[in-house]
Amino acid sequence: MDGSAGTSAALVLEVNDLETIFHTRDGAVHAVNGVSFKIGEGELLGVVGESGSGKSVTMMSLMKLLPMPPAEITKGEVLFQGRDVLKMPDEEMRKLRGGEIGFVFQDPMTSLNPVFTVGFQLVEPLREHLKLSKREAKKRAAELLTLVGIPSAADRLNDFPHQFSGGMRQRVMIAIALACDPKVLIADEPTTALDVTIQAQILELVKDLRRDLGMGIIWITHDLGVVAGIADRVMVMYGGQVVEHAETKELFRSPRHPYTRALIETIPALEGKRPERLLSISGTPPTLNAKPTSCPFAPRCAHAFDRCRQENPQIRQVADGHDVACWWDATTGGASNAA
Repeated sequence: MDGSAGTSAALVLEVNDLETIFHTRDGAVHAVNGVSFKIGEGELLGVVGESGSGKSVTMMSLMKLLPMPPAEITKGEVLFQGRDVLKMPDEEMRKLRGGEIGFVFQDPMTSLNPVFTVGFQLVEPLREHLKLSKREAKKRAAELLTLVGIPSAADRLNDFPHQFSGGMRQRVMIAIALACDPKVLIADEPTTALDVTIQAQILELVKDLRRDLGMGIIWITHDLGVVAGIADRVMVMYGGQVVEHAETKELFRSPRHPYTRALIETIPALEGKRPERLLSISGTPPTLNAKPTSCPFAPRCAHAFDRCRQENPQIRQVADGHDVACWWDATTGGASNAA
């Protein structure tokens, strides 16, 4: 299965069978195990899962941002406009990063350089990638800050990161990622550290930018509520692999994988009687010292049976635009008929 569930827009990024391992003193850790997906122009793909499920490592692998060693991309291809990113030389990768593909990290305070002004950090990629003059780059930088909703943008170019609030710093990070009009924007939990009011503002901003600029967006998060509001499709990851992939409405209406169902059940209800305690999934995601030969979720799964503990299910189509990797059939409550 190529991970293309629901893709209808013109393709900008295609990932096929990506595998990444980390070499440690205790042996290899298999962090990404055969991940495949596609994203089209103007699409927003939500990537969800608990911490340790492989979301961020997968996206860092796409851009070759992991330290190598200890990391090693052992298999797969990442096709951007027909070019395999993983085979690009370093100089070409530098042009791609921040140019045609933008990246927004989780914590803007550790991503922004505290000793340089925000204006300098915006102007630098504009001059490097677009070859603008200093005056043109400064004008464009002010336009970008205005685009992301920062008032008095021209005056704030000379301010340092510590002079901005958390929400404003995240807006600055988005402005830097958008500086060169990327075809794809990868956002790694960009609203996690923000309060709900600022989070809502950032989400509205992303909706507007996506509509106005038509870029493909990969939004990494553990917050299903955020994904429900902004994503076209959702890819659920566990144990470094994709366990379910569907259009957003379909996934929330009819989740097929026990892990997806468990994640949805942990979302607090807004109506009706509230439970005394918030629901959680017992156990923790696995540390995979070998490529999984059984279902990684089986030790935590209430529906697991012998086959789950003996064989790792491959992702397969169970409905139109809906892929799942599971031996259990959510529609019958028993074992699936998959070969």
